[in-house]
Amino acid sequence: MSSPGLAGLTLIALAFLTHGAPTLSWTNTLLTMRDARLPGGKLEVWSLEAFCRPGGHDRNWDLTKVPHETKLIFAAPDGSELRFRTTVEPQVEILHEVRASEDGLDFTFLLTNHGERHWDIQWFQPACIRVSDFTGRDQQGYGARSFVFTTNGLTPLNQIDRSTNALYPDGQVYLPPHIRSEDANPRPRARSRVTSGLIGCFSADDRWLLATASDRTFELFEGVYVCLHSDPLIAGLNPGETKRRRQKLYLLPNDPAALVRRYRADFPDSTHQW
Repeated sequence: MSSPGLAGLTLIALAFLTHGAPTLSWTNTLLTMRDARLPGGKLEVWSLEAFCRPGGHDRNWDLTKVPHETKLIFAAPDGSELRFRTTVEPQVEILHEVRASEDGLDFTFLLTNHGERHWDIQWFQPACIRVSDFTGRDQQGYGARSFVFTTNGLTPLNQIDRSTNALYPDGQVYLPPHIRSEDANPRPRARSRVTSGLIGCFSADDRWLLATASDRTFELFEGVYVCLHSDPLIAGLNPGETKRRRQKLYLLPNDPAALVRRYRADFPDSTHQW
């Protein structure tokens, strides 16, 4: 994919700085971000897709997911913030919020075990980011517009050393080195070594990039709905324990080096994972 020249970047940066923050809405698990910079003016995110037990790589996906229910408890009148309560199994509560800013969305999650037993949930999928409109590509083509960072630097997903050996052959999973492979999503695990917690894509007109990262990465995932994921690690909750997780969705001018600088500033404690 090409990058705009200096003059083009200056115009993009000016548009970025003068544009207001995105606005948010949520209906039946579908989070919608509206912003004039986005193709079609919006981006859809399946918010809180799944909570997952360990040992799921060789197991039916329905046996790995844990039922949960999410309710919207606050929506800012200007569309800048949403707050939710999610209950799981039923003693675990997740209070979470999404805030819009000029450069994207900030997600925070407080997970608390109110029960008397250890909660053995390994990881969760907070944001299935649908990118077909943004990239202008379908399932077969969006890998050429999407990327992770490997030992070769920024690497388009269609140039990854891929595999197909998994219970479900579609998609591709990118694991940090500290994650047990048997706990992974039951999709194929890429053989290429990923060196950053960022996964993202370029807009069809090459003006913008969209990327996501979390502070305790369990996996990066190229999905089956023309989607991208950064899925955080939970590693269980003891009785009475609370854990905090953060995730960022970046909407930035097409400047991967600037994206990397932002990621390192926003998640300084996460780079050691790689």
